[in-house]
Amino acid sequence: MNYYEEIKNKIINNEIYCKVKDYSKERNTVNTYFEIGRLLTEAGGKYGDNIIDEYSKRLVEEVGKKYNRRTLFRMKQFYKVFSDEKVSPLVTQLNWTQCLMLISLRSCEKIYYYGNECIIKNLSKRQLEEKIKSKEYERLSESAKTKLIANEEPLLPDLVKNPILIKNTNKYAEISEKILQQIILENIESFMKELGIGFSYIGKEYPIKIGNNYNYIDLLLYNVEFNCYVVVELKVTRLKKEHIGQIEVYMNYIDKNLKRENQDKTIGIIICKENNEYIIEYCSDKRIIARKYELV
Repeated sequence: MNYYEEIKNKIINNEIYCKVKDYSKERNTVNTYFEIGRLLTEAGGKYGDNIIDEYSKRLVEEVGKKYNRRTLFRMKQFYKVFSDEKVSPLVTQLNWTQCLMLISLRSCEKIYYYGNECIIKNLSKRQLEEKIKSKEYERLSESAKTKLIANEEPLLPDLVKNPILIKNTNKYAEISEKILQQIILENIESFMKELGIGFSYIGKEYPIKIGNNYNYIDLLLYNVEFNCYVVVELKVTRLKKEHIGQIEVYMNYIDKNLKRENQDKTIGIIICKENNEYIIEYCSDKRIIARKYELV
């Protein structure tokens, strides 16, 4: 096989296709670059790694400047990473810019997660950059990672990241529970996206009457994906056992007075300055989770 001519023909055909078939040019480009990566890998195995230098010089002269050594090396790297069976199904659903960003992650698990996020949520380059920069995958629980790798459906508590990053746009220095609530409400859309998918806002200081006394839930949310209410309590201290008792009462109240028969049981999220894994370990209600917050 004449590897150079095969690669050159694929590049030229893709250039022509992109000018004629604009609606599917990204898919064709990705498939073409994957095939070129395969050919470069095979050619390198036969003729040595310097083959990229030789081919790139000729392609720059005969086809165009963008097919330089760096571009060919990326194609080869792209093939090497995405030929893994865990992530190969993503190839036909991502654009070239997304593929380049994912290659740098070097972990199939991370690529699989962020690649699926691109597909499901139709992420822009900037949105994908933000997710990677915030280490979204790394902040998932181990149970969530295990389920995602096994293609099992994670539960809502699995998907709430730790720590939760909260945008402190106005740079508040001293943080009380009221201030923390205010910071969240100033960026409520960002906060709900940080929690995960399907969250909608119901209200702050949501009043519930227990006996003759009113209590107030810091934030009451609803998750349409998991069909349940979500009680959020904010704490600017280390997690304490009384925080568990408090949120459990609020969750039970919502289940008894707001939840309908076709809805799932309420989830409770305690967002605190510092977690206490020992308290959570001995909490019998697994609907309750605690997450540390970080202001960014």
